[in-house]
Amino acid sequence: MAQGREHFNTQIGFILACVGSAVGLGNLWMFPWRLGQYGGAAFLIPYLLFVYLIGVTGLMGEYGLGRMTGKGPMGAFDQVLRKKGMLFGRTMGSYPVIITFLITIFYSVVTAWVVRYVWESFFPSFLEKQDFGAHFNSLFEGGPAILWLGVCLLIVALILGRGVSKGIEGINRIMMPALFGVLLIMIIRSATLEGAGEGFRYLLSPDWSQLTKPITWAMALGQAFFSVSLMGAAMVVYGSYLSKDTDIPYSSFITASFDTMAALAASLVIIPAVFAFGIDPAAGPPLVFVTMPEVFKSMTGGYFFSIIFFVGVLFAAISSLMSIMEVVVDGFMDQFNTSRKLSVGVIAGIAFVLGIPLALDIDNLTIIIDFVSIYLMPIGAVLAGLVFFVINPIKETRDEINVGSNNPVGRWWEPIARYVFIGVSILVVILQMLYQVG
Repeated sequence: MAQGREHFNTQIGFILACVGSAVGLGNLWMFPWRLGQYGGAAFLIPYLLFVYLIGVTGLMGEYGLGRMTGKGPMGAFDQVLRKKGMLFGRTMGSYPVIITFLITIFYSVVTAWVVRYVWESFFPSFLEKQDFGAHFNSLFEGGPAILWLGVCLLIVALILGRGVSKGIEGINRIMMPALFGVLLIMIIRSATLEGAGEGFRYLLSPDWSQLTKPITWAMALGQAFFSVSLMGAAMVVYGSYLSKDTDIPYSSFITASFDTMAALAASLVIIPAVFAFGIDPAAGPPLVFVTMPEVFKSMTGGYFFSIIFFVGVLFAAISSLMSIMEVVVDGFMDQFNTSRKLSVGVIAGIAFVLGIPLALDIDNLTIIIDFVSIYLMPIGAVLAGLVFFVINPIKETRDEINVGSNNPVGRWWEPIARYVFIGVSILVVILQMLYQVG
C-alpha cells in the first residue's frame, strides 16, 4: 500500500463498503423484473453461475490491482504498464475515471429523487396524492429539482470529506446492516398481503424453457457483470485502501453473495406487493417511484412502511453514489495533488452544475444513462482485466490476490482469469450493443 494512503480499518468494513457499492438502484428495479421475465427460479442458474465464476474473478482482479499498486485506475494502470515499457498507462486509466464521472452526474440526479421521496414520505399527505405518475414527472420542475440535486451532493460530499475509515467505512457500517434489516421487514409485510402468493409464484416458479433462449443467458450475464460493480473503477479504488492482511478471495465471494441476497430480497419485497394490488411488475424505474407509492397508499400501515422502504432505497443509492464519486475524487487528488476536502468540493460542485440540465429533462437523462451504461461502462472492466490478467504476469497477479488469504486460489484459477474472464468481458460489450443489456 502506498505510503500515506488512506485505508479501511477492518476487513468487515471494507466488505460492507463494497457491498454498498454493488447494491444500488439497479437491484431494486431491474433484477426483480428480469427474474420474473426470464424464467423465475430458472433464471438463477445462469445468473449465479456468472456471478460466482465471472463476478468473483473480476472482483479479485480489481481488488488485487488496487492493493498491489496502492493507487486508483490511472496510477494503477500506469504502474503495471510501465514495467512493460508502455507509457500510456495514465491515459488508459483515465478512461474508467471519466466514465465514472459521467455516472456520478446522472446517478446524483436519480439519488436526488430518492432523497426527496424520503423527505416527503414522513408527511402523511404524501400517500394522499391522487396521481403518483404526475408526481414523478414533477421531479423535473425547475427549482425543486435543482434544490434536491444540491442536497443529495451535499450529503455525499460531507461523507466523503471525512475520508475512507471515518466516512466511507463508518457510514456503510450503519447503512448496510440497516438496509438488510429494512428488506427483511418489508419481505415479511409483503408476504402477508392478500394476493402476494401470485407474486411469489411469478418469481420462484421455474420456467425451464427460458434456459434454451440466448436472451436469457445474455440478460443473466449482463445483470451478474454489473451487479458487482465491475468497470475498472470503484473496486480498484477500494482495493487500493486495503492492507496486505485482507483476504481478497473471501472478500470477493462475500461481496458477490451479499449483493445477490440484496437483489433477491428486493424482488421478494416488490413483486409480491405489486401482484397483490394488480400492478404491472415490469415498470422499470417507475416501479420504485410510482408503483410502490400506489401500493403503500392501499396498504394497511402504508405510511409507516413507505418510510421504511424509501429509507432503505436511500441507503442503497447513497452507498453506491459514494463509491462512484470516490473514484473521481481519488483521480483528482492523484492528478493534481490536492487535499481530499478540496477535491470532494470541486467534484461535487462540477457534478452539480453539469447535473442541472439532466435534473430538468428526463428524456436527455435517459439517453445519457443508456449510452453510458450500454456502450461505455463495459469497456472499463475489459481494460482492468487486460492490465491485471494479461499485461501483468498472471502468476504475480495470483500471488498478490493470495496474500493474506486463508484459502488461496490455485493455478487452476489462472486460465479462468486470463481467458474466461477476458473473453466474457468482451462478450458483455458485444451483448450490450446487441441486446442493450444494461
